[in-house]
Amino acid sequence: MPKRLLFLSNGHGEDLNASLVLAALRQLAPEVDVAALPIVGEGQAYQQLGVPIIGPTQQLPSGGFLYINVLRLLNPCNWQRDLNPINLVRDLFSGLISLTWGQLQAVRRYGRHCDLVLATGDVVPILFAYLTGRPFVAFLVSMSSYYEGRLKLPWLAQACLRSHRCRLILTRDAFTAKDLQRRGMGKARFAGYPIMDVLQPTGRSLKRQPGMATIALLPGSRLPEAHHNFALQLKLCDAIVTQYGTVQFEAALVPAFRDEHLQTLAQTQGWTLDSAGHLHRANGLRVMCYRDAFADILHHCDLVIGMAGTAVEQAVGLGKPVIQIIGPGPQFTYPFAEAQMRLLGPSVITVGRRMATPPLLLQAATKAVAILNDVTYRQRCQDNGKERVGPPGGSRHIAQQLLSQLSYPS
Repeated sequence: MPKRLLFLSNGHGEDLNASLVLAALRQLAPEVDVAALPIVGEGQAYQQLGVPIIGPTQQLPSGGFLYINVLRLLNPCNWQRDLNPINLVRDLFSGLISLTWGQLQAVRRYGRHCDLVLATGDVVPILFAYLTGRPFVAFLVSMSSYYEGRLKLPWLAQACLRSHRCRLILTRDAFTAKDLQRRGMGKARFAGYPIMDVLQPTGRSLKRQPGMATIALLPGSRLPEAHHNFALQLKLCDAIVTQYGTVQFEAALVPAFRDEHLQTLAQTQGWTLDSAGHLHRANGLRVMCYRDAFADILHHCDLVIGMAGTAVEQAVGLGKPVIQIIGPGPQFTYPFAEAQMRLLGPSVITVGRRMATPPLLLQAATKAVAILNDVTYRQRCQDNGKERVGPPGGSRHIAQQLLSQLSYPS
């Protein structure tokens, strides 16, 4: 009978990391039977791979951030995401309790027949994995010692990770693995960060002007928040051009960010949307908008304006400097942005502590111009990206660790 492995994760970035490991595992050992449960959202990363989803899923109004934080309140310890009571009420009325109960039942029912469980995220999937009663591996992509200089694990997470059923603790960076090892968790190790494995440029032509500075715009993946974020970024583009002169702007949008949304933004902010889906201003400013060129944009830009989570981490991993401005949320609020600065180090600069206003956008534009003119700082970002995020190859390395736990040769 083939070995059976269950993947648990709780968020867009967590799903992406887990699905990349799963894809690498299939290449190394296609006979392994895999299934998944995305605890937050609908698990599109798993669906694209055709992986069976074992329990109920739902996109909650808060995008899952409230769900995660409510469980974290059992173990308060300076987490990076803020708690909004209004979103909590919306999640509750949308079926949060019944969803959670259904997921727990599904995990316990399916998990009892698994040889191994991979919990990708933080305390939530770790707790779910522990409740299966089966051996599990924890991949702490949502936790890092960079946040506070020392990983503050809640007591519930510590109890699960110190259990004999937790066979391995994988971390998102080498610094965190060393921290946990110093504290007696010898099974902690860094095997790589999978999100760096999906950044191979396609080589497609983005019609850039040679020798001209290029700024990437990352408004995020969650709608409608990304619409509001992109509207702020367009205003920042105006301010940057006013101070710097001609700049190329390339926006990496998710497929759900449709032309009708761009048309609405154009009409309300004084832009024109052309037949190719790009935005223009009467002063000659142009923002090229793409939904299928994320890696190409990141590799070739000089600076990133980021209002996202995983995408900003990938940009830093490629050595890019990132400026963050604050949007209306619920994800990209100041606590989230400030935590990313601690996690990702000097590559990331946040301008303002509240939603960006015209004066704050002017400050961000001034900072952007300074970065474009600072070759030394941009080289420092290259070095910092290697330290904080690491090189490609993590998906295969983690898959090999899982196969080792399943007693497969790798």
